Amino acid sequence: MNLNFEFIANLQYKVKNLSARVRAFESGDKYITMKSEFKTQLSGKDQEIRRLKIEVADAHCETVTARKNWIQVFDDLENEHVNELQIRDREIEALKTKLQKTEDILAETMDKLREKIKEQYQSLTELEEEKGKNLKLKAQINRDYENSSIPSSRLVNRKKIPNSREKTGRKPGGQPGHKGHGRRKLSPTNKIHIPAPKEYEGNPNYRLTGRTITKQVINLSINVAVDEYDTPEFRDVITGQRVHADFPDGAVNDVNYGGSVKAFAFLLNSRCCVSIDKVREFLSGLTNGELQISKGMISGLCKAFSQRTEAEQRKAFADILLSPVMNTDFTNARLNGKNVQIAICATPDIALYFAREYKGHAGVKGTPVEEYQGILVHDHDKTFYNYGDHHQECMAHPIRYLKDSMINEPDLKWNTQMRGLIQEMIHHRNSLSPDAVPDSESVKEYERRYAEILALAKEEYEYEPPSVYYKDGYNLYKRLDKYMVNHLLFLHDMRIPTSNNLAERLLRVFKRKQKQVMAFRSFDSIDYLCNCMGMIELLRSQGQNLYSSAASVFEQ
Repeated sequence: MNLNFEFIANLQYKVKNLSARVRAFESGDKYITMKSEFKTQLSGKDQEIRRLKIEVADAHCETVTARKNWIQVFDDLENEHVNELQIRDREIEALKTKLQKTEDILAETMDKLREKIKEQYQSLTELEEEKGKNLKLKAQINRDYENSSIPSSRLVNRKKIPNSREKTGRKPGGQPGHKGHGRRKLSPTNKIHIPAPKEYEGNPNYRLTGRTITKQVINLSINVAVDEYDTPEFRDVITGQRVHADFPDGAVNDVNYGGSVKAFAFLLNSRCCVSIDKVREFLSGLTNGELQISKGMISGLCKAFSQRTEAEQRKAFADILLSPVMNTDFTNARLNGKNVQIAICATPDIALYFAREYKGHAGVKGTPVEEYQGILVHDHDKTFYNYGDHHQECMAHPIRYLKDSMINEPDLKWNTQMRGLIQEMIHHRNSLSPDAVPDSESVKEYERRYAEILALAKEEYEYEPPSVYYKDGYNLYKRLDKYMVNHLLFLHDMRIPTSNNLAERLLRVFKRKQKQVMAFRSFDSIDYLCNCMGMIELLRSQGQNLYSSAASVFEQ
């Protein structure tokens, strides 16, 4: 109720106010008042416009003056900048000239430097080549029986070959407390009694002990025994044919040599490597000149012995094929100024020699290696990898080659570690009994260490590649890596030897004969000698008396 009253009151007030304003407009008073106020305001605006025009004119004058001043400043700055640019252009031209001279000098200097670098590079290359050549020559000079396959007999000033025994400080010979090994007494052929001295026999101060002291003097007597056969001869009166009783085998010519003489000459020449002339001279001296054997007869003994033992050779050939492990190798021989080859196939009981014109597959043909199905032990001749079932490489060769690498590559560590590991493995293998079973865990550990050393070798050669003049160490590392199984096979089987020394020792027997002969004159003579050497080794391994066995062969 109160709100409506206030609202109505306000409306009434506004209406009253508006009515008053309308009456003022209607009467014209309002227009007069407004016109007077407008004139007053217009006069004030005109004054303000005049004042602003004056200010604008002043500002225009100041602007013009400022523009003139700035233009003058800009002109001065432009002139100064132009002068500076001219100075800079002159400096740039001078620098360009100087730069051109410097570039010319630099180009000339670079040409000279390139020539010097080229000369230095050439000098360094030549120096590197000379170092490589020196390393190669040094490696060749330092090679001996300890770090290569060169035999000790070929070294002129060779040092004493050491052994693995430790010095005890004791004097050589028998030691106190040990039973002596005196010379063996033989059955006496002539007994000589020495009477007791009279000073002992008739002296009551001396009594017999019942013991007889005996001493023997052994001599050798060579006698010529000649069996002469005779029989009457008959003549057929009808045909004129002459006949007589048959003589024993071996009695063909008027004078024949028995098996003992042939065996003696044969063993001296073939086994003991005595020349034919020396054999004739020696036999003549032994018999006081009674035996004067011809050189042709001595030369033909090898052929006769070889032909008479063909059955034994075939049997040895068949027996060696049944052996589980076989050593094999080649060596060269001289035939009328050219090289031929000698192959060896050996087991601890059988050794067979074969004369061949070439190595490789042509040399293997006709030997037991061609048909062998067991384990071959050899010296990394890759031809042998095409034969046999498994392969064991001679570990004596890597040991020597690793020592050569240690001498010529002293900064590397793998060669020393690998050589020590191989020696340790061989020592472990030799410490086991022949019937022992290899420990699988020990074998795996050795194989792991072997692989780790090869990884070290790979790392060392990648960091510092081998010299082109000495790559033997690097090639050995690649060989040990590629043929790891063939180098460690001896750890898995006690029947496998750690080296090929058996074949090499047997080949040295031929080399001694080759050195005495100097050069063979026919291939057949080498072939007969090989057959004879194989049979001699077979008789020796069987424990037979070589002289008696050879004599029985010649008496067949």
